[in-house]
Amino acid sequence: MTWDDGTPYLQELATGVYAYVQPAGGWMVNNCGVITDASHDAVLVDTTSTEKRNRALLAEVAGVGARDPKIAVNTHHHPDHTYGNGFLPPTTTIVGHHLCREGVLRAGLAATHELPADYGDLSVRPPDVTFSDRLTLHLDGFPVELITMGPAHSTNDVAVWLPEQKVVFAGDLAFSGGHPIFLEGSMLGFKEALGRMRALEPDVLVPGHGPACRGDEVGRVLDDLDAYVDRIAAIATDSYAAGLTPLEAAQKHKSDVCPDWPEGERVVCNLHRAYVELTDYEPPFRLSIPNLWPEMVALHGGPIVSHA
Repeated sequence: MTWDDGTPYLQELATGVYAYVQPAGGWMVNNCGVITDASHDAVLVDTTSTEKRNRALLAEVAGVGARDPKIAVNTHHHPDHTYGNGFLPPTTTIVGHHLCREGVLRAGLAATHELPADYGDLSVRPPDVTFSDRLTLHLDGFPVELITMGPAHSTNDVAVWLPEQKVVFAGDLAFSGGHPIFLEGSMLGFKEALGRMRALEPDVLVPGHGPACRGDEVGRVLDDLDAYVDRIAAIATDSYAAGLTPLEAAQKHKSDVCPDWPEGERVVCNLHRAYVELTDYEPPFRLSIPNLWPEMVALHGGPIVSHA
């Protein structure tokens, strides 16, 4: 399964339930979701990264809902999933984990300086309503369950689960056909989240990046991600014992970890997190995307760009 550059599209997954897929899939190019009910109220799952992309998303939402989104859910605080919050109508209530709100406010618009793109006229808008464990939205005819599964990809990951339609919007708890990243969360927590999503027995899984998955494909994607975590853990354990830094380990094993998947530079980030969780490694700096960007560039072999 590969990602291709292309035009975003709305894909119906069940009656009134849609994935908004952005096929480029990489840095700052994420998937979103739209859930509508019999009253034509709409719940939006995540926003996206630039003014242009968010205006396109909201135009698609307007085409399937009779009114502006009643609620928007942020699956976590990262900018590709929240920079569009400021384009939502003031009548839309944004819901997220309490650490998501803190993360949005703390980060501000810093990512616009770290990864250049045509962001447009952004403004910071954090979730209005927060929770810590679970929250159920009661739409006209069915529930939408918000389940905290972090720390995993981040500290504040939330899966959006529709038990009647058996659809899960995973946010960045799942990547379909591309390298995941759990630098700012937990490698072990990421693996646990995969198991918790598998236990839901979804018919459809919408990853934060990459194509939506149906049927047996759901299990294959979760299996691939499970195997990925196991491979990172094994490399980390062996490389630390051999005295290699995470970057040296990533360079040595560059062709051993899903070389056909995009965003392979994330391996060094994941190894940093694995070193912390599996050994007595003490990183010389806070584990964050900005701090590790030079190591990712080194592993990538040149500047990292965004399709946003």
